[in-house]
Amino acid sequence: MTERRREDLSRVESNAVVDVPTQALRQTLLDLVSVESPIGEERALAEHVEARLRASLGDAAVVRFEDNLIVRPRVRPGLPRIGLAGHLDTVATHHDGVPRIEGEKLYGAGASDMKSGLAIMIELVERLDLDTLPCELTLVFYAREEGPFEENMLGPVLDRFAHLHELDLAICLEPSDNRMQVGCMGSVHALAHFSGRTAHSARPWQGDNALFKAAEFIQMLAKREPHIVELCGHEYREVITPTLIHGGRARNIVPDEVELNVNYRFAPGRTPLEVAEELRELLGDLGRLEPTDLSPAGHPYTDHPLVQRLAASGVVAVERKQAWTDVARFDAAGVPAVNLGPGNNDQAHQRNEHVDLPLLDVGYAIFERFLLGLGDATG
Repeated sequence: MTERRREDLSRVESNAVVDVPTQALRQTLLDLVSVESPIGEERALAEHVEARLRASLGDAAVVRFEDNLIVRPRVRPGLPRIGLAGHLDTVATHHDGVPRIEGEKLYGAGASDMKSGLAIMIELVERLDLDTLPCELTLVFYAREEGPFEENMLGPVLDRFAHLHELDLAICLEPSDNRMQVGCMGSVHALAHFSGRTAHSARPWQGDNALFKAAEFIQMLAKREPHIVELCGHEYREVITPTLIHGGRARNIVPDEVELNVNYRFAPGRTPLEVAEELRELLGDLGRLEPTDLSPAGHPYTDHPLVQRLAASGVVAVERKQAWTDVARFDAAGVPAVNLGPGNNDQAHQRNEHVDLPLLDVGYAIFERFLLGLGDATG
């Protein structure tokens, strides 16, 4: 564990004491990572979580929608409505052993991204006295987050369950080292198509090499400095990155078609369509732009009273989210949202992914402290 992380944990542990169910948390997380759930294959994990929560909360509290679960144990009118959201799927990663605990680390696919967050969600709803809890708590477990925006099942879940639009605050438990991340970057993926004319590579002057046009555009992007957008005291860095390139017919033929994927990460305040149009203007006459994946940005809600209360509940830090998360999807549905999770951010999608178990304990304490502390606001 780094010295910075030790200092972070020390600072959080000095907050109001919470009786953290350390062993139960670890076992719950170990059970979750032991059920494989790569994107598109979440059913077994959905069934595992569903069976557990039906047994502990009753059938009426759990609704199954395809491979997604909406858990609403108590309807409590007049109290703050808090939603905790976590995705069931993981990316396909390589591991040199079975899920296990070694020292203060728990290894397994999704240990950080984001089954550690799921473990906290489950333990909270099973351990807190839901009849006296000073808020109405809803949990959303959903599938296919790790793929394209349009295939993410949180969208259909929000479309189907209208009461989720009435949440006063949604918290996505993506890995963040227990740092509360406000807002999120939007993301546009687009294909830049470059066209030329074939010729023999021994006589390239007879053709028009599409790779040269692609190279000109790539050089243009390489010279661009990140554009800084300041919102609510946080700096969001807008960047355009070429990520994939395909083209060519054979090694001795001048290519007439080249396809380049570019990813534009943009700050809150613009729509994906506006960003795609900027990309199209930047490409100009060099090629043709085809947007393929449009994900909106999420606004920061640093002045929201519930966000401020969460920030005061022992989070390690408050910072902007440079990447994309589903806080943007909640934002689009009219629900203020932030990102806060116990997973190691640098372990997401890594070989031999693990979570530092002290982060899991501290994360649970932050959430319990926040939820119970809402009584000060409502009482």
